[in-house]
Amino acid sequence: MRTFSITGIRLRRRVRTTVPDPATSPVPDLFERDFTATEPGRKLMGDITYLPLAGGEFLYLATVLDCFSRNVMGWSIADHMRTSLVSDALRMAAATRGSLDGAVFHSDHGAQYGSRAYADLCDQLGVTRSMGAIGTSADNAACESFHASLKRETLQGAHDFGDAGTCRRTVFAWLTRYNTRRRHSANGYLSPNEYEHRHHTAKLTLAA
Repeated sequence: MRTFSITGIRLRRRVRTTVPDPATSPVPDLFERDFTATEPGRKLMGDITYLPLAGGEFLYLATVLDCFSRNVMGWSIADHMRTSLVSDALRMAAATRGSLDGAVFHSDHGAQYGSRAYADLCDQLGVTRSMGAIGTSADNAACESFHASLKRETLQGAHDFGDAGTCRRTVFAWLTRYNTRRRHSANGYLSPNEYEHRHHTAKLTLAA
């Protein structure tokens, strides 16, 4: 490599956010890589990603997306990956929708999603769990793509967000703008909020 003046690229250290718990009960894959929905609040998907800070530290972001519109219904940021991280995101989604009763939530096999506490929360909210195959990122590809876009657009080539406060503010602003202004081809180039609003208005018109 030195002969041809080629130097290696030093990649950012990867942080493993999916650690399966072999003791958890099996959960079926009810999505089978179909990340679409005909109604809001019926099919949800979630994942965890790391947010790099200065000094080699990290925050962690858990999100809940609606498959119908790609609306980010719930999120949680913390300096840990305990079950409360994903539970807080799901509770926010329930508060956003008013109810998640009858919804299906899809995730990877991270120990947080497979925990007894998270299963109990889903039962309380009337949510059925779905999980892809272990070690197959394609089974949760939509969430992974979303997180990749978030970090690419917020970091803008930087190695980290700086301090934790800046990271939280930056991510919060991006998520808010995403729901209200981000246009999607699958939504007819409407933002998630506008797409859902028009869907709701159309249903009311048909019912009148």
